Amino acid sequence: MNVGYYPGCSLESTAKEFDLSFRAICKSYGIDLVDIPDWNCCGASPAHQLSEELAFALPYRNLLKAEEGGLKTVVSPCPSCYSHLLHTHKTVGERPELGDRLTEMVGSTYQESIGSKHLLDFVFRDIGVERIRESAGKPLKELRVVSYYGCLTRLPGVDIDDAENPTMMDEIISALGAVPLDWSHKTECCGASLSITRTDIGLRLATEILEAAKGVKADCIAVVCPLCQSNLDMRQPDVEKKYNRSYKLPLLYLTQLIGLTLGIGFKDLGLDKLVVDPVPLLRTKGVL
Repeated sequence: MNVGYYPGCSLESTAKEFDLSFRAICKSYGIDLVDIPDWNCCGASPAHQLSEELAFALPYRNLLKAEEGGLKTVVSPCPSCYSHLLHTHKTVGERPELGDRLTEMVGSTYQESIGSKHLLDFVFRDIGVERIRESAGKPLKELRVVSYYGCLTRLPGVDIDDAENPTMMDEIISALGAVPLDWSHKTECCGASLSITRTDIGLRLATEILEAAKGVKADCIAVVCPLCQSNLDMRQPDVEKKYNRSYKLPLLYLTQLIGLTLGIGFKDLGLDKLVVDPVPLLRTKGVL
């Protein structure tokens, strides 16, 4: 099975472990990820502040490159990347004049043939919960996990799961043999976009999420967004210092948890790249 892949900038840098673990589990499931040839940054948050045309032109070029590469569907691990590709695809179809302008800018015409999927949607529907359950040779028994969807998986136009009470990640975690916990902050914003401009607000929002996870006695937090993971993982020592609290909550990508049940190696899943060391927890639970 071949599927198009758009890693985006985060997975080439701060979220390399997300890329490593997704590629690793796909290989285990016999899925061949084909990168968009010569892909570029999608523009993420800042491009639209400079120019509407630039904000569309960047993902537009990626869609063109995907077509040129013979791809039909493109999976994006980053919710922001996924949203940009999806939004551009839809808007070009609704606004022909924009499509004409983008063709002029980029030098070629997008034929509107690319289907976009977020990684969570792909794992849940294309790999499938039952296949994940059946292939979990090393179930995550007794591991208490809260699923953190964040806000980017619920952007306007993104229709992956129920916007107010998503459950797809919880179902996958249950299939892995772990215990998915119900909690209050599964869709709250972590403040990643404010981590530099308003660090005080970002730390407060992160604290509220960590407190909520601790409140239900979670062992770790599962994520599917590189911004959420880096913010709650890297900022956790700052939160502990500012508020004089101790959390030590590992922030694990869903793909890393799946990889552990498949028996994929620690470093192959990028678990050694996390700020909050997951080794003590995973050894205590008998996962490692």
